[in-house]
Amino acid sequence: MQTAARPRSAGRFGKRFLILTGVLTAALAVLLIVACGDNSEGGGGLSGTIVGDGSSTVFPISEAVAEEFGKVEPDVRVVVGISGTGGGFKKFCNGETDFSDASRPIKDEEKQACAAKGIEWVEFQVAFDGLSVMVNPKNDFVECLTVDELKRIWEPGSTVDSWNDVRPEWPDKSIALYGPDTDSGTFDYFTEVIVGEEDASRPDYTASADDNVLVQGIAGDEDALGYFGYAYYVENTDKLKLVAVDGGEGCVLPARESILDGTYTPLSRPLFVYVRKDALEQPEVAEFMRFYLTEGRPLVAEVGYVEAPESAYQEGLALIP
Repeated sequence: MQTAARPRSAGRFGKRFLILTGVLTAALAVLLIVACGDNSEGGGGLSGTIVGDGSSTVFPISEAVAEEFGKVEPDVRVVVGISGTGGGFKKFCNGETDFSDASRPIKDEEKQACAAKGIEWVEFQVAFDGLSVMVNPKNDFVECLTVDELKRIWEPGSTVDSWNDVRPEWPDKSIALYGPDTDSGTFDYFTEVIVGEEDASRPDYTASADDNVLVQGIAGDEDALGYFGYAYYVENTDKLKLVAVDGGEGCVLPARESILDGTYTPLSRPLFVYVRKDALEQPEVAEFMRFYLTEGRPLVAEVGYVEAPESAYQEGLALIP
């Protein structure tokens, strides 16, 4: 008579199997720890907080790059503020920030302020902008302004108060002016190339360091005229009307081609990020700037600006430790 088979005793084979299973489990755990700690691909393993401030013009690029970088390095927090180029450099040269967005090159007095605090820096060109002149979409008569007309409107002591002061055939309606505040690099650039002297401007206009405030102002005022970075127009084409500028060769609208080839003159300009040298020696900051100049490049066009030449990015990458 056949009896039912009994379960096999663990015996020596079972003991060996259990020991081998334990060894493999431990080895697998070690491999997982090593894999999680490996940062050779640039993802995971970095941590810390990176603080930036400065230009409202450059802000959309830095904000977009910070957001995408956070997906790659979730333990690195990048904080970006808007104090204007001048305001950003004040914080930067006081050691309060790791990087400073700038819509113009650093000034001599800002270099001296940094030197006084022992702050050394590295300059990175990240994009090109076409500083843009805007009116309200309901304005049906302003299509183009010459540099001379813009100067007469914005210069100190200007007697231009109404549209027919610019051109007699235009309506006798008061112009409501909107523009960046005096800490803005856009203000510095505009006054230099349009008025002919940096910081020279009539004071009676609505000023803000936040270009979104200027967008809302122009969008809500039929007689508005203002200026700011091209990206803010791209994001608000339904609220704003772009005005062509005649720099002496005819009326030209800002666009990728006209900004890059310089035909949108004199309002095409490079955009920068300045990074403290000691901050750049920190691995999370170095990786952030490397990401900015590589993976971040397509984001320049996405937010409405124009990529810098390839040589500018390669020169920047060579400066990162």
